[in-house]
Order: sequence, then C-alpha cells, then structure tokens
Amino acid sequence: MAEPVFNPGSILDFWYTEPMRSRWFSCTPVLDADIRARFESVWLAAADGRLEDWKNSSQGCLALVIVLDQLPLNMFRGEAKSFSTEQRAVEICKLAIARGYDREIAPERLGFLYMPLMHSENLLDQDLSVQMFEQAGLEGNVRFARHHRDLIRRFGRFPHRNAILGRESSREELDYLGSKEAFLG
Repeated sequence: MAEPVFNPGSILDFWYTEPMRSRWFSCTPVLDADIRARFESVWLAAADGRLEDWKNSSQGCLALVIVLDQLPLNMFRGEAKSFSTEQRAVEICKLAIARGYDREIAPERLGFLYMPLMHSENLLDQDLSVQMFEQAGLEGNVRFARHHRDLIRRFGRFPHRNAILGRESSREELDYLGSKEAFLG
C-alpha cells in the first residue's frame, strides 16, 4: 500500500474541521492512536527536514507548526518524544512572524501558529507568546499565554514535564504539582 501524500492543505483540513476542532484540548487514547497511525510519517518527514519547502508560505508554516508542535503531543502522549520537535516549531513560528505570514492567517487559525511559543521553556519565547496573542486580539489565548509565562518565570521550566523528561523536581515544584493551582498539561 502506498504511503499517503501530505501537503499543508491536507494537514490544515484535518486540524481545523470537525471532529478534530472539538477535541483539540480534550483528546482520548483512541484519537491519539488514530493521529499517530495517520500522521507519524509526515511528522518524521518534518522532523528530518524533508518538508522545508512548506516554510515558503503562511499555510505551509502553519501546517508545519501543527505537525511539529501539536501532533506529537497526541502521538507520543506521556513520552519525552512528545516535546522532541517543539524547538523546530518555535523556529518556524518565528520565521513566519518575521516574514509577515501571521498577518495572512485567519484569526481563528492564528492561535496554533503562536502556540509553540507558549509551549517553550524559554522566557523570551514566553514573552513573545504573550505579545503576539495580545497583538492579534486572541483574548482566550492571552490568559493561557500569561499563565504559561508565569510558570516559566517561577520555575524556569514546566514542572508537569519533569517526570516525562526524567528531570528531578524541586520541593517547590512538587508542592506546586500537588496543589489545586497545578497545571498538568
């Protein structure tokens, strides 16, 4: 059987249509397995740098960001691998901003272009995340961007990733993770 052929449009059509839209932040093991079965090959191609030509358009950058930032969170949930292409997604996000591609993306899709900045454990990326979400008027995302930035300011990293990434948690992080205010990913 031939390997499916992906392009930015096929990724965006999947990501922005029902039923996926309603499951962005409430996935199930069944959906995670389906995403892995359908998209692991395109993720591998993007991770290996074989989709660099996608960076030549706003839609291509958005699709690459989704492939490198969002899909691994589903495909490899609970594994360190789920964060392995996050920095590549941050680089593509910044490239898209520098080229003005973000101004070509519909507001209802723009949040996912900026999302890698919110996922980054770098404070400068977090500051840029808040700035970009505010600038775009994406108020629903601004609240989450500020929250993520506050965690990086406080801990220098996301404490909920420590176990997955094999990092030792500090006493302060353990107290936070055991509290009602904890963000668990």
